[in-house]
Formats: sequence, C-alpha cells, structure tokens
Amino acid sequence: MPIWGKLLGTFFGFMFGRIPGAILGFIVGHLFDKGYSQNFDQMGGFGRFFGQGDDFKRQAIFFHALFACMGHVAKASGQVTNEEIRMATSLMDQMGLTGDTRREAQQAFREGKAADFPLKDILLEFRESCHGRRDIMQVFLEILIQAAYADGSLDAAEQKVLESAASHLGFRKHELLYLLSVYEAELRFRTRSHQRRTYSGQAGRQTYTDANSLDDAYKILGVSKQDDMAQIKKAYRKLMAEHHPDKLVSKGLPKQAMEIAKNKAQDIQAAYELIRQQREK
Repeated sequence: MPIWGKLLGTFFGFMFGRIPGAILGFIVGHLFDKGYSQNFDQMGGFGRFFGQGDDFKRQAIFFHALFACMGHVAKASGQVTNEEIRMATSLMDQMGLTGDTRREAQQAFREGKAADFPLKDILLEFRESCHGRRDIMQVFLEILIQAAYADGSLDAAEQKVLESAASHLGFRKHELLYLLSVYEAELRFRTRSHQRRTYSGQAGRQTYTDANSLDDAYKILGVSKQDDMAQIKKAYRKLMAEHHPDKLVSKGLPKQAMEIAKNKAQDIQAAYELIRQQREK
C-alpha cells in the first residue's frame, strides 16, 4: 500500500500544528493513500488505463474491419468458395484467435457478405482508429489482397472491391495495382524451390525458371536489374524497416497479426539474398 500520503501528511501537519497537526495529517494522508491505491487497483494504473484500454478498442476495430471486409471481398464474385472460407479460417489460426474472439471474427466475416455491407463506414472507422498510419493500413490492405487471391485468381468484381477499399484507406489506384503485382510475385517466389512448376501468365501456362524467380525478386524489392547493388541494398533496408513486425506492433498492429508481417519480411529478405548471390557470381 502507498505510504507517501501518510509521510507527507504527517510532515506538513507537524510543521503547521505540531503534534496535533501531525496526527491529523497522518489520518488525512492515510485516507489519501487508501483511495489512491483503490483507484489504481481498479484501473490497473495509467499504463493500463490509457494504453491497454485504448489498444483493446483499436484491436477490436482492426479485427472486425478485417474479417468483415474479407467476407465482402469473398462475396464479390457472387459465391463464397471453400478456398476463401479456408483462407479466413487459416488466418484466424495464424493469429491465434480462439473462443469469443474467433466467434466474433466469424460473425464479422458473415456480416461482410451482406448486400448492404457499409464498406466505406467500416474502413473510415478503422482508418481513424489507427490514426491514418499508412504502414498499418497497408498491412490491412495486403491481407485483403491475400484473401482475394484465396481461390487462385483475382476476378473483376473482387478487384473492384479492392479498389474501393484502397480508396477509402487513402491509396491511389496505381498504388493498389503495384501491391497486387508484388503479391503475385511473392506467391510465385515463395514456391521457387519447385523450380520446374508451371504457372498461368499472360502468355498462357509457363514454366517457372530461375530467371523468373530473379525477376520476381527484383519486383518484390521494387528495383530493376539496371540498379546497382548500393541502390538495391538501400531499397531492401527501407522495406525491412517499413515491414519489421516489432515496429508495426509498436505503431498499432495487433500482436496477433505479427505472423503475417513476419511472412512479408521473410519474402523481402529472401528476395534480397537471391539478388545478392546472383550479383556475386
């Protein structure tokens, strides 16, 4: 229990009233200490009152907006596929959502499928809750992109929803198109160990070669083959700083979403290592 109230009360009471004042000051200080302690026990201290309490609200808005928008993207093409449901379930697993939190995420996903789903209102509330932090909103948008590709492709209706979502979050269309192209590169790059696998490109089904893998690595870092290693290293460090999981969490990304941020950072690092090794040959 705090004792500073009693000590100070006794001291000042003695200065102004000698022994009787000290006794009165001790009693007043004891009452102050008792009330002070109770208030902090109830609030959990200023850190909890202004930190965790605010974080809890912000995280609740993040998860509701995320899974509701995922449901909206999944429904955009007319029917929610099994792949899209598995994608949402897998994401809940990655985030470690269980119990009531998981049920709330599932309910939000169902809400997003409604024809009158208020996409703009939901996203503006989320944008306000994270204070317009672009890095947090970009992670949010990248997860929606991942959800849109859950069934292996992106159709026109899904892209239209993504364009609308990006606009409400303050991203321009060309910025969304860039994120889409990077995600497609990441999808191919993550499976580069299967060097002879095939993928669907603009020229039809093609074999994914070492050269394709290197091209995707440059795309992930946002650099070109003409850039020197100093420029590539600078771009790599900038991307790693922007996507570092701990940094994103400190800015408001829920800890449950850290695994997704880690995957992104791993892609960036792997792409840089491939380019570096190729340049050293």
